[in-house]
Amino acid sequence: MKLRKDSKYALIVPTSIGVRITPVNGQPVHSSHLFEMTATSAETNVASISSYLGLPVKVLTNFVKDSPIAQFIKSDLRRRNMDYEGPDVPQGGPWGYRHQFNVADSGFGLRGPRVHNDRAGEVGRTLNVKDFDMEQIFAQDGVQIVHISGLIAALSPDTSNFCLELARYAKKNGTLISFDLNHRATFWEGREEELHKAFDEIASLSDILIGNEEDFQLCLGVKGPKAGGENIEDTMDAFKGMIKNAKKAYPKVSVFANTLREVLSANEHLWGAIVYENDTFHVENLRKIVVLDRIGGGDGFVGGLLYSILKGWEPEKWVQFAWASGALATTFLTDYAQPADEEMIWSIWEGNARVRR
Repeated sequence: MKLRKDSKYALIVPTSIGVRITPVNGQPVHSSHLFEMTATSAETNVASISSYLGLPVKVLTNFVKDSPIAQFIKSDLRRRNMDYEGPDVPQGGPWGYRHQFNVADSGFGLRGPRVHNDRAGEVGRTLNVKDFDMEQIFAQDGVQIVHISGLIAALSPDTSNFCLELARYAKKNGTLISFDLNHRATFWEGREEELHKAFDEIASLSDILIGNEEDFQLCLGVKGPKAGGENIEDTMDAFKGMIKNAKKAYPKVSVFANTLREVLSANEHLWGAIVYENDTFHVENLRKIVVLDRIGGGDGFVGGLLYSILKGWEPEKWVQFAWASGALATTFLTDYAQPADEEMIWSIWEGNARVRR
């Protein structure tokens, strides 16, 4: 698995980006009067680890023309050190296109978080390869890794085709492909056959394949342990077996990764991870972490994994940095981690929460 050398961008992500509305002070949505708004998407959550740590990142997405929410999102991406490209799509009147709204609280104690996705008229559903210069992006500028999420791949028939075309262009031009399966049942409803075919092709082209036990089984039909996140350490061999089954089904994939999570309460999780490469398992056993907001923890893990690969580190460090990046993300009220430097992440892996002066 070799990274392309002559590349303008370390990482490119296709996405449909919107905003998250979150009550302050950990309160439930229905009883709150004061909210914070942040720009968010799974794919930009992943890319934030690399962008905050100084690697060149680009976002491919659509925006609603003349929308103040689009302006807010563009400003946020610039603040996160991300380039972006994509058309400004005319709204088409008040009932036309808009950016998605995720309304979500953080939960507290034994009250779990609740998420309400409002995606009607989502402009990102119209992503189309004809709106982007693929030859410029992949052949001339050059990209080391393109990261595709199962969320954007399943969002609409247009985005499924968009992700397929991205993967094909990437493979043709020496760009590594990362694919996080990220199954969402509501996205798949009524499109199972179509999406199985699309996901199978993207996975077959991928160099890095990521998912939990539910993702591998529902997206790709790979047998694995029972979903649900209980007694994970007792079923570790089943997780490893699932990854070996996935390797047999997709032999050209070089790296497989899987997060492990048991929820004790909204603010206490057991957090672990597995990375498999070159017939070797690298395991970060379950450790207790304190959680401020769980949303984006898995994205942080993927972001840390990709950053580790982009930096050319030894594989045993990949799972350590990825585990700690995911844990870091759960300490932020944004859906993404904002590391000041690598040391902030490594100190989490070391369990060092002492004051730095």
